[in-house]
Amino acid sequence: MAQFLDLRTSQNASYANSIAIPILVVDTPQLVGQVGLNTGNAGANIRVELQGTIAVQLPLALVSITISVVRGTLPTDPEIFSASQSFSLEVLAPQVISFNASDFDPPAADQLTYTMFVSSSLLGTIRVGPESFSGIAVSD
Repeated sequence: MAQFLDLRTSQNASYANSIAIPILVVDTPQLVGQVGLNTGNAGANIRVELQGTIAVQLPLALVSITISVVRGTLPTDPEIFSASQSFSLEVLAPQVISFNASDFDPPAADQLTYTMFVSSSLLGTIRVGPESFSGIAVSD
């Protein structure tokens, strides 16, 4: 039976259109959320489940949005999840992007840090909310 280890949430914006944070550098990851999970007393087979949501207002052009999650704090740390979505010119309303990710057998540590980043292929993309990132760690 699985043993619960930790559960954390990073909630940057709870509501639609509650923020207006521009993505100012093309194809450069921008921090959206971060959680630290305590796995120091874990048994064997640690499993981490992560969920995230971000809403962006897109420029009136073909744009690609990339969401990535790393184990660590920097975009160059080990990536455990990445997804890209391209949006066409017809998209006028804010777009909500949600995901589920897993990290199997990460090292046990007093704190495993996971960070969610977003990047855009074009200037003019604005993070508008909601934004949420959460994780849960279990072991055998």
